[in-house]
Amino acid sequence: MSVDAKQVRHVAKLARIAMSDAEVEALVPELNNILGWVEQLAEVDTDGVEPLTAVIDLPLRLRDDVVNDGNVRDAVLKNAPDAQHGFFAVPKVIE
Repeated sequence: MSVDAKQVRHVAKLARIAMSDAEVEALVPELNNILGWVEQLAEVDTDGVEPLTAVIDLPLRLRDDVVNDGNVRDAVLKNAPDAQHGFFAVPKVIE
C-alpha cells in the first residue's frame, strides 16, 4: 500500500490541518516509509506468542484505592477569594 499526495490532502482536510504543497510532498515519502514498516511487521510470524504489555514482566504496584477528603480543606479555602461555611462562595449567576 502506498500513499499519494491526493490522499495526504484528504487526510489533512479531515483533520482540519492546513498544509502547503511543499509540506504535502514532504509527507508522502514519510508516510510511505511508515506503511512499509507496518507491512514488514505484518510479515512476522506471531503464532503462539502471548501478547505483552511490556518487555519486562513486572507486576503493577498499586496503592489501595481509598476515598478520603485529604484533610486539607482549610488550607485549600485559604486560597479562595470568598469562602462561607467551609465551601467556595461564588456570585449568583441567575438572571
